[in-house]
Amino acid sequence: MPRETVLGGPDLQAVLLGSKTHIPPVQDGAVSRHRLIEGARASGARIVAVTAPAGYGKSTMLAEWAARESRNVAWVSLDRTDDDPASLLSAIAAASSPLSPAAASVVADMRGIGASALGRAAPLLAAALAAAPSDFVLFIDDLHRASSADCQDVLEVLLARVPRGSQIVVASRSEAPLLARLRAAGEVWEVGVADLSLDHAGARAIFDRAGVERVDDAELESILEKCEGWPTGLYLCALVARSGGDAASVTGDDRYLADYLYRECLERLPADMQDFLRRTSVLDAMSPSACNAVLGIEDSRARLHEVEIANLFLIPMDRNRGLFRYHALFREFLQTDLERAEGAGAVAALHRQAAAWHEEHGAPAVAVEHLLQAGETEAAAERIADLALSLYGQGQVSTVRRWFTVLGEDVVRASPALVVSITWTAVLLGDVAAGERWARALDDIDASGFPDADRVLFESARAMVRAAMCVDGYESAAEDASYAIEHEPASSPWRDQALHLWGSVRLLADDAAGARAAFEEAVEVATVMGNPDTVILSEPELALLAIDRGDWSLAGTHARRGVAMIDASHMDGYATTALALAVAARVAIREGDRETGERLLARGMRARVGCTHLLPYLSVSVRLQLAKAHVASGDRSAAWHLLREIDDLLHKRPDVGALSTQVEEFRTSMQGQPSAGGSVPLTPAELRLLPYLQTHLTIAEIGQRLFISRNTVSSEVGSIYRKLGVTTRGAAVERSISLGLLGG
Repeated sequence: MPRETVLGGPDLQAVLLGSKTHIPPVQDGAVSRHRLIEGARASGARIVAVTAPAGYGKSTMLAEWAARESRNVAWVSLDRTDDDPASLLSAIAAASSPLSPAAASVVADMRGIGASALGRAAPLLAAALAAAPSDFVLFIDDLHRASSADCQDVLEVLLARVPRGSQIVVASRSEAPLLARLRAAGEVWEVGVADLSLDHAGARAIFDRAGVERVDDAELESILEKCEGWPTGLYLCALVARSGGDAASVTGDDRYLADYLYRECLERLPADMQDFLRRTSVLDAMSPSACNAVLGIEDSRARLHEVEIANLFLIPMDRNRGLFRYHALFREFLQTDLERAEGAGAVAALHRQAAAWHEEHGAPAVAVEHLLQAGETEAAAERIADLALSLYGQGQVSTVRRWFTVLGEDVVRASPALVVSITWTAVLLGDVAAGERWARALDDIDASGFPDADRVLFESARAMVRAAMCVDGYESAAEDASYAIEHEPASSPWRDQALHLWGSVRLLADDAAGARAAFEEAVEVATVMGNPDTVILSEPELALLAIDRGDWSLAGTHARRGVAMIDASHMDGYATTALALAVAARVAIREGDRETGERLLARGMRARVGCTHLLPYLSVSVRLQLAKAHVASGDRSAAWHLLREIDDLLHKRPDVGALSTQVEEFRTSMQGQPSAGGSVPLTPAELRLLPYLQTHLTIAEIGQRLFISRNTVSSEVGSIYRKLGVTTRGAAVERSISLGLLGG
């Protein structure tokens, strides 16, 4: 089994994803938005933005448009888990699969981390949409759920490549920041509150749909004025009037009006139905089995059917009507009313039940969300510690960081397992400041009072972090790796990692035979356990050992296995892939396949961004192999630049044993060789910045994203232009795509 599965079992995962891409049916009797739809279609704008608070019929308008549309149509509804570039791009790619065979082929490649989501995953999907064989309309509902800067940036890359004749329609409660940039370019057709507010005819249609027969024009006009054309408010008034209440007597702004009217509707229902509505509001998506488990009842299917028949703001999320959600505003009211009626303790208990159900059904990440809402900080922290590295592997770093933020630093520091997880995450991302800070916190933990079993597990985990970071030199790293090898049993999900680290320190000690045995066992164990990262790290080491023995044929076998695992696990862009790509590039060039070699070399150069001194011997080895690949391809200039990067790493981590000797031997072989005439590669800092040139972000805004000064951004942009031989952003992006530095 892999170390952790976090997205849900296959059945639940398929249902949840299918619910996001299900085009909702047009509601019977809904007020038509035909005029708005036709205006947006005729505008020719590639982007249509429908922006208004809850209750203005945004989703209803999009559903009507989808039903009327003659072009190919796709739909995605976002939820709170999609405020992460990897989740967001995965959902959009899945929805877009019917539009373009190319989109279907890149769904699994949307798990980019950090800048790689912007630099690789987003351009891949944008290119796939641009290659759609027919005009299309892609609807993205509830865009406000993906409000983070990272999500807005990847969306901008997608929106910029929409082909003429096609449109992307986004609906949001608030204006997405990226729309201001697109508006300036004249790319957006906008529909707002004024457009969506209903007139007298629309209000009459709503009352007729609700079956209200006796409301004269004057009374209806009064209601319309008080609701200010707000569709949901008018519908609520109609429900109040239908049940005998005085709809014309309501006052107040939208939110207070909604609370009043929802309560009027709710309190006219039987008590058991009121309880059912309130308590199920803790669920983002409601299935009969989930409702039964959370409420401890057995008749949820029948109750959901009753709610649907009563038109009480229940929205089907799939074609089989097996999964539902409440209208957002109604759900917010129910949640407030639940706490008022039953208290915070009861709400927490329901979230605990929901967490247990999702855990049981293979969706621990959703379970964590419920634990956090239940205030079960300790239980949530325990699960986050288990899930963090797996989510990193799936590209959902933003989710992990959000969880750490919600928990707070005090909670994280109080949990040794969480400190291990947050340290590993920072180290693997190449986040130097965070990695060094949390490594110090990890070192400061006193484990002497832990129970024996817990102490050994913690000390082994801490030893592996220390071995990888090699702060005190390779001999100290060897002691730490030895401890992990001794204390991680064969059944441990981290046994393969301990074996890889042991192989690495044997290399630093110039023990080729010991290293080879460790790497071979690491690959064997990792394959059985389903842990691709260790295979990706160990296969290139076995290839290099074969090269040292002059066995290039065997080296090619190991190198290709490493790259195959990268491709199979869709881990492009991760720092841990750089060595496999570099070694495979060397092998391909030696075999005369220059095209493949250069493509692998470009991927390896891009992946080295996260290879910092936090992983010193890996980062040095990556650059050494990249330099050798450049020399093999005839580009000594790039090799000299990589040697300078190695010098910077060794200045911070000088004691890497035999690896230092290998570097000096290579440097000696380069002496007297010209450095001019080849390429000048983009530095890791420039590669981090490069993806943002695809957006309309200003120099200052890019600096804010990367936490660097405006002057630094300007300097790096100028350097990028010089190295690529261009003078504009657009040209830099095009050149980078052709070189393999962006996109595929």
